Amino acid sequence: MPGNIPLIGELFPKMEIITNYGKKVLPDEYSGKWFVLFSHPADFTPVCTTEFVAFAIRYNDFKKLNTELIGLSIDSNYSHIKWIEWIRDKLGYEIPFPIIADPRGSVAEKLGLLHAQSSTATVRAVFIVDPKGVIRAILYYPLELGRNIDEILRMIKALQVHEQNRVAIPANWPNNELIGERVIIPPPSNMADIPERLKKYECFDWWFCHREISSEDAAEARRFLKRVAESRK
Repeated sequence: MPGNIPLIGELFPKMEIITNYGKKVLPDEYSGKWFVLFSHPADFTPVCTTEFVAFAIRYNDFKKLNTELIGLSIDSNYSHIKWIEWIRDKLGYEIPFPIIADPRGSVAEKLGLLHAQSSTATVRAVFIVDPKGVIRAILYYPLELGRNIDEILRMIKALQVHEQNRVAIPANWPNNELIGERVIIPPPSNMADIPERLKKYECFDWWFCHREISSEDAAEARRFLKRVAESRK
């Protein structure tokens, strides 16, 4: 069973790590930036290899969102270095982000990444952390299922829109089936706010109101996500 799993809204636990790029301290290393820490079961495994290539292909897209990537598995630095050499030499892709070496499993234990599925391999977890070091989202995938990297990009963009506008983001944004690229207004804090709310916003009902974000934000989100999708075709 996992240990004390960090929770959404908590500070990412401070820790010194060893990577193939040297020692780092998290979350301090990425202060002022978003970062995605993603764990994988093991080096030299097929699904993990496809994920690392997918992350590498999209690395510049993450950078455009002021976001850094860092991987993790219960493998040594030597294994990480040899594996990324193999990916470069055999598949033609450079891996431009660091990977945490965790042969004793101490980092995995601290982050609660050893689940019932396996006590010797980290599950495919994703921690999205904001520029203040606060955990904003956590995803878990089983060992047999590779991640959708474009969804991680969409989540970061949506979280940034939330930060800029203090709104909620609908399903499949910016292509939501009900309100398209519009965003959802947080619920009213008291009954007195309801009449003004119904005048100010478009609403299905007083508890479900929505509005446009700035045309610049909406256009940028559309362009970014369209570019991400089209670049994969």
